[in-house]
Amino acid sequence: MVDSRTYEFEGERPTIDADASVSRDATLVGDVRIESEASVWPGVVLRGDIGPVRVGHQAHVGDNATIHASTLEERVMVGHGAVLNEATVEERALVGFNATVNTGATIGAGSVVAAGTVIPDEYDIPPESFARGVPARSTPLEETGIDAEAIFEEFASGEYTNLAGRHEDLFE
Repeated sequence: MVDSRTYEFEGERPTIDADASVSRDATLVGDVRIESEASVWPGVVLRGDIGPVRVGHQAHVGDNATIHASTLEERVMVGHGAVLNEATVEERALVGFNATVNTGATIGAGSVVAAGTVIPDEYDIPPESFARGVPARSTPLEETGIDAEAIFEEFASGEYTNLAGRHEDLFE
């Protein structure tokens, strides 16, 4: 049976781990790999044409996000409407709603990117930082009073994996 969510591009076809949750309303094109316990929500576009898209173990991509030729390492959370283009998000980082992460940018492990933030081309957010603004400025988390671990546990831990499991009709 043909999977209506996936599209081949130049001989590359998306692969979805059997333990991942991918909405039937998501679009996956080309060299895309989704690891176990990850979730990809409605309206998401993962396009692996000029480079691969990797969605790591227990990573979650919120509704209407667009991920183009980018890597999301393990336990990453990408908020609704975010756009990533040829970027890397390291493990346990959070990218907020409607944030934009441009070409060649890296979000360091354990960092938080605020909603609406724009990360410029080739810009690196250091590990355990808080990034905000247009264009982004980063501050070490320890200087902000933000409890990234509490945010992470609330939004990007197994809770999102559990939520995906409760949406039987949304995922195939």
